[in-house]
Amino acid sequence: MFMLDIVMSLVFFLLLIIFVLVGV
Repeated sequence: MFMLDIVMSLVFFLLLIIFVLVGV
C-alpha cells in the first residue's frame, strides 16, 4: 500500500504548510 503512504505524507505536508501560514 504505497499509495496510502504517499497520500498520508501529502496530507501531513499540506497541514504543516497551513499551520505555518496561519502562524505567520
